[in-house]
Amino acid sequence: MSEEIKKLQPEKLWKNFYSLTQTPRPSHHEIRAVEFLKNFGESLNLETTVDEFGSVLIRKPATHGMENRKTVIIQAHIDMVPQKNEEVQHNFETDPIDAYIDGEWVTARDTTLGADDGIGVAAALTILESKDIAHGPIEVLFTATEETGMYGANGLKAGLLKGDILLNLDSETEGELYIGCAGGIDANIEFTPTKIPVPANYTALKLYVKGLKGGHSGMDINLGRGNANKVLFRYLNIIDKRWDMELADVNAGSLRNAIPREASATILIPNKNLDGIKECVKKYEAVVKNELGKIEPNMEIGLTNAEMPKYILDAKSKFNLIKSVIACQNGVIRMSANMPGLVETSSNLAIVKSVDDKIIVQCLIRSSVDSSKDALASNIEAAFLLADAKVSLDGAYPGWKPNTDSEILKLALDIYKHNFNNEAVITAVHAGLECGILGAKYLNWDMISFGPTIQHPHSPDERVNIESVQKFFKFLTLIIENIPLSDKKHV
Repeated sequence: MSEEIKKLQPEKLWKNFYSLTQTPRPSHHEIRAVEFLKNFGESLNLETTVDEFGSVLIRKPATHGMENRKTVIIQAHIDMVPQKNEEVQHNFETDPIDAYIDGEWVTARDTTLGADDGIGVAAALTILESKDIAHGPIEVLFTATEETGMYGANGLKAGLLKGDILLNLDSETEGELYIGCAGGIDANIEFTPTKIPVPANYTALKLYVKGLKGGHSGMDINLGRGNANKVLFRYLNIIDKRWDMELADVNAGSLRNAIPREASATILIPNKNLDGIKECVKKYEAVVKNELGKIEPNMEIGLTNAEMPKYILDAKSKFNLIKSVIACQNGVIRMSANMPGLVETSSNLAIVKSVDDKIIVQCLIRSSVDSSKDALASNIEAAFLLADAKVSLDGAYPGWKPNTDSEILKLALDIYKHNFNNEAVITAVHAGLECGILGAKYLNWDMISFGPTIQHPHSPDERVNIESVQKFFKFLTLIIENIPLSDKKHV
């Protein structure tokens, strides 16, 4: 069914996107996609290089008569977020994405689609192979491992690129021009719990939360969606008080930058309390559904039988873990005072997971104000330090400060108005775009970010609007064709 998308318009773009869906590229496992991009550039006899971090740079000379234009960098990231529904068998490192047309959208069966940022990559490839689009000198930069640390952008060497203007193709609402983004920092927490033998006359159960929508921890954090980790631990806290619960392990969340959709824990309940705990779970599910209203209609909270573990956490370890996760700040912390409707500061309690003899907790903290980001990180650090956990704060990346006097912004606004009979919206995004990192290395760059309409990225509900892709690519083409003259002397 995937091949049907190759018939969509613009045809070359969709053919390139189809090729990407057939090329596994989850974060940290992009080697096949990097080879595909390298071969693509070399097959066009274009200067193509791959750096030590896996980022690919392809240079295309100006078309005749456009040699005196400013050099444009078109930038998109190679990797995709690997998320799937729990019951689906899919290996993102080896299996292609099964994309299909669903009305006005392209989506995938039970997995992430990879339109973030596959559509941006496909658009850049289409520009590279085009013979009928007039343009000045072009550098296309495909960065590696953006979704889990922005390693490609962080590792990019200063001075490698010669361009003046950066067009980042990693935004997700057609008709919006992004000129700023949030910075971020990772909170990594590690518990080393004390384990004790399993007591007699207990039954092992798996307590689970599933069916939540999840989504992008920056773009969707303001939508009021449930966090499966918080829902799970809220109830663990309740039954620990009421039902003499023991805790063996936990498997909650999967990716730092995705709002967790599913979470589970292996618990032990005294045999005498089994009937009561089952009834209590039903009541708790009804309470949470009442709170979340229509936002999470498919949420399930339930119990199933589990294999009896060899060990459980001792009382102090259980207390420290549950109470600190309960205390950990999550969701929107503050809205922007400068841009109404934009989240300023947030936290995503992304992962709580038993790994060997440790329990790992990971949070992603975002803010467009560095001091607020650091303050929130300190708050979360304090909550876990008080629970005897090890905490490290790392992976920090800068935000992108808006420049409303940008020359490329003014050009893009004019082009959009005259070709689409509408005003483009100037905005910023509460997510980490690579523009912040790249702009810190190349201070001369004039930058904007734009893209087609992509809904629910980082979740199996991800989809991209077909008509918006057509407008996005036309817009990109018009900008490239109208890049201003350069004041540099070309040799």
